Formats: sequence, C-alpha cells, structure tokens
Amino acid sequence: MEENATSPTAVTVEENRMKKHVNIAAILQIVFGSFLVLGALVIALAFGFVDQFVDDPTAMKVLGIVGTPLVALLLLFGGGMIAGGVGLFYCKPWARILTLILAAMGLLNIPIGTLKGVYIIWVLVQSETVTLFEKGCSGGSVKL
Repeated sequence: MEENATSPTAVTVEENRMKKHVNIAAILQIVFGSFLVLGALVIALAFGFVDQFVDDPTAMKVLGIVGTPLVALLLLFGGGMIAGGVGLFYCKPWARILTLILAAMGLLNIPIGTLKGVYIIWVLVQSETVTLFEKGCSGGSVKL
C-alpha cells in the first residue's frame, strides 16, 4: 500500500522533468523555424533584387522556377516548426506528432539538425511525455 502512495508523486516529478524537456524542444523548434522563415524572406528579397540587374528572360524564368518552390518549402517547414513549437508549450497532441515528423526529417541536416532531431525525438517518445500530453499540461507551464 505504501508503494502506491509514493508512485503518483514519482510520476508527477517525472512528468515535471519531461515538461522542462518539452519546453526546451519547443524553444528549439521555434528558433530553428524562425531561421527558416527568415531564410525564405532573404531568398525572396535576393531574387527580387537580382531581377533589377538581369535582362535575360530565360534567366528570370529559371529564377522563378527555382526560387518560388524553394521559398514556399522554407516557409512551409519554418511555419510548421513554429506552430509545432507553440503547440508543444500547451501540450497539444497534434503538436507532438507534427514535431516528431519534422524532427525526423531534420535528422538529414547534419550535424546540427541531427543532434536537434535526436534530442526532440527522445523527448517526445518518452512514456512520461505521452502521459503529459494525454493530460494536457493541467498544471500549467513549467519554469525553466
């Protein structure tokens, strides 16, 4: 009987510890997502600026064919990372799944994306984290 009385406290401590890791993962997602969005804006501005100096219509078509999908992909992934990071702060189940998918894709970005992806995947697949997301962070946000 005594074991059962202490086990909820241990689970709460573990969930609190994992909430801190979830907050760190959320911050990483928001920061790296912001870098992608900023990169997309820089590329869009750079391609628009190059437009002023290039007179060849074929070159302009190539810039449009290359630049538009590149900017769109960077905005898509960056926006997804930011949205997932914000959702992680509130323990939204959709944010956990979205962040797992984006972290798995980020594993290919050697070496920083790999390190970030491994850490985020480790945090989000822990049983304490899954329990935390099922409860919905009822205790509020945890201070780092």
